[in-house]
Amino acid sequence: MSAVPRVLGRGSWAEARRIADVLRKETIGGALLLVGTLIALIWANSPWAHHYTAMTAFTVGPHALHLDLSLATWAADGLLAIFFFVAGLELKREFVAGDLRDPRRAAVPVAAAVGGVLVPALIYTLTNWGGAVEGWAIPTATDIAFALAVLAVVGRSLPTAMRTFLLTLAVVDDLLAIVIIAVFYTAHLSILPLLAAMVPLGLFAALVQRRVRSWWLLLPLAFATWALVHASGVHATVAGVLLGFAVPVLRSPGSGTGPGLAEHFEHRFRPI
Repeated sequence: MSAVPRVLGRGSWAEARRIADVLRKETIGGALLLVGTLIALIWANSPWAHHYTAMTAFTVGPHALHLDLSLATWAADGLLAIFFFVAGLELKREFVAGDLRDPRRAAVPVAAAVGGVLVPALIYTLTNWGGAVEGWAIPTATDIAFALAVLAVVGRSLPTAMRTFLLTLAVVDDLLAIVIIAVFYTAHLSILPLLAAMVPLGLFAALVQRRVRSWWLLLPLAFATWALVHASGVHATVAGVLLGFAVPVLRSPGSGTGPGLAEHFEHRFRPI
């Protein structure tokens, strides 16, 4: 008698790999994000908007760890940290082993990102001089997820150099926005958790520099880093960026022809 398959069972390895490969395609991920955005916009502006508000305000998480957060916060500070971890891996790979390792090539998108932050802030300040100048960072873009989604959907035929430029521009622009939020818009900065976050971050960096891939070692350290950065009052996506930058890109000598650690992590986390 054959066993009855579980509805939410793990499934076969071949099927899991097939689904993961589908989800790794940037076009699929970008389309899913854009469709989700359209559904959210329609729902939030419909007669059932109060259900949308109630859903985003629903609180989950362990209260003892001060992580009983709303779904909106989990999305903005939790899931986006994973997104920035992958973006940080990809950006570091471009700077270390890609075209952007040449400072002359890297200077153009970085300068464009800096200008994209400073010029709108300057225009806002001049326009509102004598009024609400405290909102000078409002025009600063924090839309990297949408920028990359649109790039994935409509930019597949673009030259590789153009896609690299747009990726760098979007990521650096958002990193600058995160720094602005952390420095100028952190209402209550707690130094002790911020300093404590350096401990698991340092251990994580030490392990990945030794090319350790064991999830049961790295995942708790990454979560501890994220939780402590979140507790400090700094935008928790900073933790994702720092963890991504800590992962080595180049293969260690004698490691063969397999993927490097950054490429390995990017392959694992891109479906998420």
